Amino acid sequence: MKNTPCAIALFSGGLDSILACRVIASQGIRVQAVKFVTPFFDDDILKDIETYQRTVHSKYGIDVIAKDITESYIELLNNPPHGFGKNFNPCIDCKILMVHKAVEMMDEIGASFVITGEVVGQRPMSQRKDTLRVIERDSLTDGILLRPLCAKNLPPTQPEIDGIVDREQLHSFSGRGRSQQIELAKSFGITDYPNPAGGCKLTDPNLSKRIKAYYNEAEVVNAADIRFLLVGRQFRLPGGGWVSLGRQEDENIQIAELCIDGDILLNDVDWPGPTALLRHCSTPEDIKLAAALVARFGRKKPPGQEDCQITVTMDNQETILSVLPIEDTIFTPWQLL
Repeated sequence: MKNTPCAIALFSGGLDSILACRVIASQGIRVQAVKFVTPFFDDDILKDIETYQRTVHSKYGIDVIAKDITESYIELLNNPPHGFGKNFNPCIDCKILMVHKAVEMMDEIGASFVITGEVVGQRPMSQRKDTLRVIERDSLTDGILLRPLCAKNLPPTQPEIDGIVDREQLHSFSGRGRSQQIELAKSFGITDYPNPAGGCKLTDPNLSKRIKAYYNEAEVVNAADIRFLLVGRQFRLPGGGWVSLGRQEDENIQIAELCIDGDILLNDVDWPGPTALLRHCSTPEDIKLAAALVARFGRKKPPGQEDCQITVTMDNQETILSVLPIEDTIFTPWQLL
């Protein structure tokens, strides 16, 4: 309704963000949640946004929209002003970026303030009191960034001062425990919620090394290459080609879906095994080596049948290569962790 106050909420899908939305909505304020998406977190939502929206509304009574911020995030990783965490995760600047993106959407949505599910002391890097203040300052949200779960540990925001939000109905959660959140969830009738988990791939030691190396080497960073690097068993071939091999059926499907113009797909003709995607290939020798990797990681052949027939698909044209499985001592130096 036109005169109903509105807040825009950063929505991770975790319990804290669910509760932040419900706490504010319980005061008669319209809450529009926004789920920001990049290849590093929740990228699969983009395949079926409507189902995601229906699920969130059905489970939690929250209206959510999904917004892809990949290009801004790729640029951020070049030089995050507040640096990286333990791996290649720019946690403080990630939150600043998302809050700033929410601010840009406020007029469109009709929101007058922003809410998040942050809790003082829950995360050592991005949820200290001093860091929460930095996020407000650098996202240009002084006075309009409200954290409902820990608001009583922080100075009042403008919506509280103006009487839009009743500060007495907000909370003073702190630290890493979840008992208070669980009790609050029960009061809202919420029992089905995700367990806490690190959903960002940039916190994964091995994946973050791949991405960091790519940033150090690439003249131009693009989303297609990043999505490629995040899937499968990876190799950098002597001729410069990149290979990703699926480790199970779901990765085979993902790898096939990542194929773009210029890529080469490889599969074993007769035996179960990995789908391989070869990118940035410039030599016929790299194609043969990629085929030999498919043979090596496929199902072991019966005695006396060592040759493997590998389908090579490039520009909608199929050819067959007959290769032997490559020796481990040869490919081990090419493998990326």
